[in-house]
Amino acid sequence: MKKLQDILYGVAIESIVGSTAIEVESIEFDSRKVKKEALFIAQKGVVTDGHEFISSALSNGAVAIICEQLPEECKKGIVYVVVENASKALGQVAANYYDNPSQKLSLVGVTGTNGKTTIASLLFELFTALGYPCGLISTVKISYQTKTWDNSHTTPDALSLNRHLSKMVLAGISHCFMEVSSHGIAQHRTAGLYFTGGVFTNLTHDHLDYHGDFKTYRDIKKLFFDQLLKTAFALTNLDDKNGAFMLQNSKAKTYSYALKQHADYKAQILECEFSGMLVKVQGQEVWTNLVGEFNTQNLLAVYAVAELLGESSMDILKELSLLKPIRGRFETFQSDESITVVIDYAHSPDALENVLETINKIRTKNETLITIVGCGGNRDREKRPMIGKKAAALSDKVIFTSDNPRDEDPALIISEIMEGVAPEDFKKVLKVTQREEAIAVAGNLANQGDVVLIAGKGHETYQEIEGKKIPFNDLEIAQKIFLNTKA
Repeated sequence: MKKLQDILYGVAIESIVGSTAIEVESIEFDSRKVKKEALFIAQKGVVTDGHEFISSALSNGAVAIICEQLPEECKKGIVYVVVENASKALGQVAANYYDNPSQKLSLVGVTGTNGKTTIASLLFELFTALGYPCGLISTVKISYQTKTWDNSHTTPDALSLNRHLSKMVLAGISHCFMEVSSHGIAQHRTAGLYFTGGVFTNLTHDHLDYHGDFKTYRDIKKLFFDQLLKTAFALTNLDDKNGAFMLQNSKAKTYSYALKQHADYKAQILECEFSGMLVKVQGQEVWTNLVGEFNTQNLLAVYAVAELLGESSMDILKELSLLKPIRGRFETFQSDESITVVIDYAHSPDALENVLETINKIRTKNETLITIVGCGGNRDREKRPMIGKKAAALSDKVIFTSDNPRDEDPALIISEIMEGVAPEDFKKVLKVTQREEAIAVAGNLANQGDVVLIAGKGHETYQEIEGKKIPFNDLEIAQKIFLNTKA
């Protein structure tokens, strides 16, 4: 039990009905989960408005309500707290309720279109190898103390975030690395958190179905850095044209990394193969199991964060050389016929281009590059023809197929992808709606030495079709087809 007045600390309150001296047992923003003596936060969501469920929350036992406007009739004995933004208030009260756990460990947030999962996960692996008890909050999973939970959102809701961070503190976790999505920033899921540092990776066309336009998407990302405290560090990628913009007006100590620009942290690729690459980081050579220019940027960001957190250069480089690729991020295997299969999560035009250009730089061009890719349904439709254009232009053969069609017709999605294909590339294209069949077709087309890229789903273990998540794993299906193993 906690006093309401204590968990309201730092919340911008407009008015109060009743006394905040009462105690509350729990906090909920879903009226169905409300129990006796709970505080209910009525958020205005994308689909539903929590204000419509205040009466339901009260029926379930809520004793206090945080809302943006009072209901027509205030129930006697109930405390109503009116705020300008209930979602922002949720972040602050959640942090207060769990005794501000983010202040008690080193919390580093990673934001950007691509690279968030790789950087956060590699930092988790690196610091664990250096002997620190670490936590990870990523698209793939939430992990600490050898325990792992599936994560349905890149950045969980504020209650879940603070609950996990609180458990990490109790478990003695010293460092936590988390992805910070644009949705999470826009919906104030990270409000009330104290970040030791923030990292910006890059900004490309994605999520415009939610944000509306690129400028809004960019400004939401910048908001994360605007909110960092002066005790934090802000690290940005200057190879991205929005990199310098992210640090404008940030109170944090600012640092930069880049491969092509002058920056505080520099790296270059010396050799690159499908099995790994030799890179020079801050003047020191190191072999890494990761592949590609985009992964060199990711590794450089990891190196910079580790150094900013006080680790020595030699210790960092030693552990960098041992790190493995993250599941579903340029994950490779070879068939008995020496066909190289690459599994990658690339689902934005820029990410797909990066992966394809990496493959094209490594291969000899005597072999065929076959790309299998689709686009998710009920998401940003503008990027579909852009995906089609990049895939066809940078591959020898392309198979357009389903990704997560959700409630859309897969054939319609594929037709919109096809709109971006240049006329001279039409002859390269096949359309195979069923994803497993598309991978099988690639298996039949591929000959010794060829390269097959299966893009878009990466680590995901399902396909989302008409409201159902059906088990589907690109890696397992590909291994069944190319290695004759059981999926």
